[in-house]
Amino acid sequence: MINLPASTIERDAAGIVRARLLGIIENGNLPPGGRLPTERDLSETMGISRRAVRQAMESLLADGLIWRKQGKGTFAGQPPDKTQMLAAEVAGETNFTELMDARLCIEPTLAAMAARNALPADIERMRNLARRTLESTDNASIEIWDGALHRLIARAACNKPLFTAFSMIDEIRSNETWRGIRSKARSLETLRISDTEHHAIIDLIEAGDPDGAEAAMRRHLTTLADNLKRILHS
Repeated sequence: MINLPASTIERDAAGIVRARLLGIIENGNLPPGGRLPTERDLSETMGISRRAVRQAMESLLADGLIWRKQGKGTFAGQPPDKTQMLAAEVAGETNFTELMDARLCIEPTLAAMAARNALPADIERMRNLARRTLESTDNASIEIWDGALHRLIARAACNKPLFTAFSMIDEIRSNETWRGIRSKARSLETLRISDTEHHAIIDLIEAGDPDGAEAAMRRHLTTLADNLKRILHS
């Protein structure tokens, strides 16, 4: 019998917990407010150490898929902020062209700034999120991972005012109507094209090439816009 090191066993256990939590998030099987089970509940129901549960939650936190509020618990998605109320008002008053124009104004600049400020750990997480986007087999999962990738790039830019502007646009595009339009424009071919474009952006961010990262993000968003236009005008 081979005795595995304790660190390996714990890492595997954390992977199991992470997969369980991802399943809950992706299936939308959450109570109102998106509150996740506590570390204690997960540890007891799954028979896994609290340390492994904590490691799994830390990895999801780093990916931008969950957030914590002291004394309240851990929640799926991003923490609420003032931009959400404004975004909810704007969502019904805007249109596809305005939304994509706004993304093209902000996200290429954020990609350029990320090329100056992203840390090696950010790059690693970006690659993991891009991989999970391509590997996803349903639209809900694709939305989760793709959105997390774009948020991480925006956060890695290290500019709070621009990140706030991005967050409002991101909140608008997460509207159910917009998600439905994107799902109609999505295919295996478009996913592969997006994956190539995602990795091109990440490569240029890692290389510390602001101009290249900005141009790559602009190309990516233009490709998305062209795909959506075909659906909207068909």
